[in-house]
Order: sequence, then C-alpha cells, then structure tokens
Amino acid sequence: MSRPGAQDRLARLLAVVPWVAARDGPPIVEVCERFGVTEQDLLDDLDLLFLCGVYPFTPDSLIEVDVADGRVWIRFADYFHRPLRLTPPEGLALLGAGSALLSMPGADDDGALARALDKLASVLGVDADDSVAVELGPAVPEVLDVLRRATAERRGLQLDYYSFGRDSSGTRLVEPWEVFNARGQWYLSGFCRAAEGERLFRVDRISGATMLAETFVAPPGPLDRRTFHADASRQTIVLDLDRPARWIAEQYPNLGVAERPGGVLRVTLPVSERAWLERLLLRAGPSATVVDGDATVGPSAAGRILARYRVPKPVR
Repeated sequence: MSRPGAQDRLARLLAVVPWVAARDGPPIVEVCERFGVTEQDLLDDLDLLFLCGVYPFTPDSLIEVDVADGRVWIRFADYFHRPLRLTPPEGLALLGAGSALLSMPGADDDGALARALDKLASVLGVDADDSVAVELGPAVPEVLDVLRRATAERRGLQLDYYSFGRDSSGTRLVEPWEVFNARGQWYLSGFCRAAEGERLFRVDRISGATMLAETFVAPPGPLDRRTFHADASRQTIVLDLDRPARWIAEQYPNLGVAERPGGVLRVTLPVSERAWLERLLLRAGPSATVVDGDATVGPSAAGRILARYRVPKPVR
C-alpha cells in the first residue's frame, strides 16, 4: 500500500488537530479509528506539529503535543488564542477552507470548528444553503475528454489550435502531460513538436483533438502549473496607463508596476507576439502611452482598421 502524499497528510492533520485539541487527551486508538489511520501514521503526522508555530519559533510560540500512556494531548501556543481581526474577503476564504475541512472523513460536524464556522457565517451574512457557481473556461466537453484520455494513456495528440498571440490557426502535434485549471481556464501542458519544447495550450482555443496511436514517456517529478513565466529574454514594452487603462496591470502578467505622478501607472509587459500587443493597445486607446518600445504598433493597427471603413471613391 502506497503512503499518502503530502497534500493528503496535511488535509488529514488539519482535521485531526482541532478534534484532539478539543478533548482532554483522547486515546490514540480512538483517534486512529475515527480518522482511519494506523497508529504509526498518526504519530508520524503529529511529529510535524512540533515544527508549527509563529516567529520567533521559541517553545512558547510552537504547538505542543504530548503522547503518553496511549493518549494524546494537543495544546496551542498563546498566539493562537488571540482574537483575529479578519477582513470580509479573509473571512469568506476562511469559511470556505474550514467547510472543506469538515468534509474530511472523521471531522466532527458538531465540534469546535463547526461551531466557529457557524459563528463566522452568521457575521458574514452567509446562509448555510447558499452556494457559489464557478464557471470555468468554455472548453468543448468532447475535446476536454479526448485531452484527459490522451494524458492518462500517455498518447500523442493532434490539435487544431488557435494562437491568440499570433492571431492564426494551425495544427499542432503534442505530447500531453497534464490537463489542469488555473484562473478560471482549462489548460493543457505538454511537449509541442513544432516548437520543440514545453508549451501551454488554452483548451477553449482547441477546436479539435485527435488521439494518436503513438505513446510517449512523460517527464518525471511534479509539473509546473504556472500560466506565466517571467523571461528576461522576451521582448518587453513599457506603458504609462491612465486610470481608465489600469486594468491592464491587473489583468495581464507583468514584470513590474510603479506609481507615477498624476495617477499614472507605469507597467512593463512581456510581449509574445505583435498581434497580441496590437489588440491590447487598441482596447486601451489613448489611455495607454508607449514609454519604451515600438510606439508605431498601436497607430499602425488603428490605421489598418480605419482603412476598411473608408468609402472608396466612385470610378467615373
């Protein structure tokens, strides 16, 4: 039987700690039965608590664990008894995380955590029956299914893909490594044969996917799920953004942001393709000024668009 991963151990430990701490030294056997773990696994998990606390990490600021005569005690450092002042977003995030912990096997639905979450929900004005709908990127279900099967079976893919940066469509041969979600969008990471390197594909821009017969070996170790990699070798552009265009600094990955006089925000953006930059500058209009980079990109794109609307002179 394989040992649980770090994420599973952490989730279990977060459920075990408040349950044990709320009781005066419950028997280890009882704890193991409730949370479905062996005694050795439980003790290994509890050993991690000796390292948990706050700065300066002196004994009085660390969580204390006592194991004796087949029983276990968990006592929190004084710091954890201080009342916290949470902002509404912090409180909502805590409520969501705590509710997720209550769904863990063995969690106490009537324990201290559940009672604290009820009080927090009351303060936030959140009803227990309320729910939040999270809509991910509009990926075609049939395409997403093919990507997942190819990833699981380690088989190559032929993708019909639209490149937003280049504003062009084409066919890609890809060795798919992982399908995951980030920032509300589905992504496929893998090795692109045309680029001869690792690439990230937005699933909502894949119009068709065909699973190939050939197989491949995926790289070992955890995969990188970042959707943006800072690369000093990339072409960059520096923009001064007036208030109507400050959304650019919030919406797009950047290499630096600085406040300027008059409410102007100076941002340095990596540029992958000219077509992407043209669309960005057209959306921003006069609220974005090029400080460093090709200042002709925006006016040139605007000129091409305006030319399409010019009425041709009648031929006599």
